[in-house]
Amino acid sequence: MRKLIIFLVVLTGISGIWGFQKWRQNIYSKEILKLEILGPTEATLGDNLEYIVKYKNNGNFRLENPELVFEPPRYAMNEGEFLERQVLGAEQLGEAIYPGQEQVFSFKMNLLGGSGDIKTLKASLSYQPKDLKARYESATTFTTTIKQVPLTLEFDIPSRIEPGQEFITRINYFSNAALPILDLRIQASYPSGFEFVSSQPRSIEKTDWEIPVLNKNQGGRIEVVGRVTGEVGSAKVFRAQLGVWKGGEFIKLKEAEKGAEVTRPSIYLRQEINGNPEYTAVPGDWLHYELFFKNIGDDALNNLFMVAKLEGEAFDFYTLRSDSGNSQAGDNSVIFDWRKIARLQYLAPMEEGRVDFWIKVKDDLGNVNNPVLRNKVFVSQVEQEFTTKIGSKLGLSQKGFFQDEVFGNGGPVPPRVGEITTYTIMWQVKNYYSNVRNVKVKAVLPTEVILSGKIFPEEASLKFSFDSESREIVWVVGDLERGTGVAETGPNIAFQIALTPGYDIRGRVAEIIREATVSGEDSWTEALIEAKAPGINTTLPDDETVTNEMGVVQ
Repeated sequence: MRKLIIFLVVLTGISGIWGFQKWRQNIYSKEILKLEILGPTEATLGDNLEYIVKYKNNGNFRLENPELVFEPPRYAMNEGEFLERQVLGAEQLGEAIYPGQEQVFSFKMNLLGGSGDIKTLKASLSYQPKDLKARYESATTFTTTIKQVPLTLEFDIPSRIEPGQEFITRINYFSNAALPILDLRIQASYPSGFEFVSSQPRSIEKTDWEIPVLNKNQGGRIEVVGRVTGEVGSAKVFRAQLGVWKGGEFIKLKEAEKGAEVTRPSIYLRQEINGNPEYTAVPGDWLHYELFFKNIGDDALNNLFMVAKLEGEAFDFYTLRSDSGNSQAGDNSVIFDWRKIARLQYLAPMEEGRVDFWIKVKDDLGNVNNPVLRNKVFVSQVEQEFTTKIGSKLGLSQKGFFQDEVFGNGGPVPPRVGEITTYTIMWQVKNYYSNVRNVKVKAVLPTEVILSGKIFPEEASLKFSFDSESREIVWVVGDLERGTGVAETGPNIAFQIALTPGYDIRGRVAEIIREATVSGEDSWTEALIEAKAPGINTTLPDDETVTNEMGVVQ
């Protein structure tokens, strides 16, 4: 009996010691350290967000060797870079957290994602209570919901599409986000039976378009030209996503979709401008639009209205006129009524009718990039858009001087027979509305004129040549971006020529350089464009020190 009592006492003591140790450990695992994350529960894309991680030692024991781990949500960014998991140790937290001590840490970021996305932040703080070997950890989470994505992404597409007929799909985008969004990309998904023809701007693999930066209140438009095949009555759904491309991953921010019905065409429309179905306009052009409509259905068509709606900053709408249609100066539409046009009143199968109107392109298009003219034609249930590109405009200045600060010319003025007089010729080039490739300037020297060999700037001599047989000078300018030389000084070159007049031109002015031509390949229209500058004689109209009398050869 005594042994049993001793055994029970020992067992009770051991249990008490174990229980005390267990109780002591539990003290450190329950409510000793309060850890929390404070921040917004809702956010808008582009907002600058700040989250506070806060902790406090509510116990009576020192917590040693603390380590704080902060895990931002997926696709959290700061200054254009993704945020990574952050670990704060003794350098930031100190060697220990003392009783009653509290501390806060701030983490700033932007959240990327779509509307309704839930972003979870995590924080954990591990520590070792004084005199214990075990480490303990407190952890917490916090969620923020992206409530609003202030980006617009939408399709502008005809509701009915004729099989095999080219049509334009527009993807419009706009940002109202507080901060600029970088590295944006739009990805399009086409329905079955869709054939990609072209796009503006140019695409990556026909489906992707890069937008390097999109600022607040800025937007743009992507135009895709294509055609579809499919059964009449079938639906074709177009989809697009707007997102950020980071680290080889696409982060979707916005998406859009729109459907169109494949319909059987009853009318075939075609357009000619100035007699050409593939016309390229230039600033200042008068355009004669002719619209042809043909009944390709099985039944006659009666009492038709046709509307031509013009769009484009380059149109001078005050010049719009039509003998057969209704329009007023300043309007952007012409209405053709069956009461005035017999073919619209009755159009038998396979018959074709025609209407026309006139309008002028503005002389100065301002700062328009890759300008186009659009004509949307509506007749019966048919809608078709015709697009006409406007070519860029090159400008060339050719001036001649005797008095100049470039070379310092010499010789008699007025020039004398058999004696040498030198002059300076200056060329300057401009390019207006779209990029132009392979730009060259050419001019021919008269037989009495030679090059002296002086060229400024000197490095331009590498792109300057002269053919002694044809007597043609060629200056290779290269590629020019739109707007080059318009708001600032464009590419220029100066070279010196020498005139030795013969007896046959005594008593007359002498030509020192003939008409100059600048030419290049318009990257927008793929057409060859050019501009000319008049030739120069010894009266030197740009040199104020030389009078007309001083240009007559003595």
